[in-house]
Amino acid sequence: MNRRTALGLIASASLVAGCGNKPHERLIVGSKNFTEELLLGELYAQLLEHYDFRITRKLNLGGTQVAMAALRRGDIDLYPEYTGTALITELKLKPTGDAAATYKTVRDAYARDYQLVWLDPAPMNNTQALATTQAVAEKYDITTLSELSRAAPKLRLGAIPEFTTREDGLPGLQKAYGGFNFRDVKLFDIALRYRALQAGNVDVVVAFGTDGQILADSLLVFDDDKHFWPAYQVAPVVRQEAIDRFPALVTHLNQLSARLTDKTMRELNYAIDGGKQEPATVAHDFLTGIGFV
Repeated sequence: MNRRTALGLIASASLVAGCGNKPHERLIVGSKNFTEELLLGELYAQLLEHYDFRITRKLNLGGTQVAMAALRRGDIDLYPEYTGTALITELKLKPTGDAAATYKTVRDAYARDYQLVWLDPAPMNNTQALATTQAVAEKYDITTLSELSRAAPKLRLGAIPEFTTREDGLPGLQKAYGGFNFRDVKLFDIALRYRALQAGNVDVVVAFGTDGQILADSLLVFDDDKHFWPAYQVAPVVRQEAIDRFPALVTHLNQLSARLTDKTMRELNYAIDGGKQEPATVAHDFLTGIGFV
């Protein structure tokens, strides 16, 4: 083999290697520190592993600020984030009830300011909410937040501490709807509020749209009839540099996001919180069931 032929073969081999995933490189998947985030992190990781990506998990990192800082530093390559959280917590903008506008705002700002890419949002909406039992809803004839705002003086609210101070919590509701002066406000750890509702210690609780307990206990989620809360659609947020290295991840993760509805996420979350299954097990069973692995 002459020198010219050898150099040609080397160049061809380099070109072929550059077309796919580099075998020595890893993609690092992160998540925040609550049930749904752990589940989503596992779903992303296991799906990509099925397509021969070499994945390192850094799940259960902490809250939004911790996960975002890790992403911007390059400690992780992607993690699941919610559009409403990004709008309010990271960008410090006011809530809006327009889901498409919220997504566009955070997508454009993250690309411009951080070189981070929002992939397609899932149909699910893990919005903040207020929920009650069917019995309480029937007793007071309340199904919307407007009706609840007027009935509040008769009712006890079970809340998590930050709900009483955040602009997208109780103070914001009082400005948007008026009323919402509950007879009593009791503060609970996030894991205990549904137990308090079922025990009759409170009448209404702070909820999130994809909580598994909503489905398990047949709770009524009050309709946000004035569209106060922003959409909290979830999507993978990915470093542009990672997409440049592994462009195929975009297609795979977008296909998964399209399958994540409110009902699906409530069922999966409850399998973890109520059924005491591990997030990795629940993720594997779901991906297998829909034929993705």
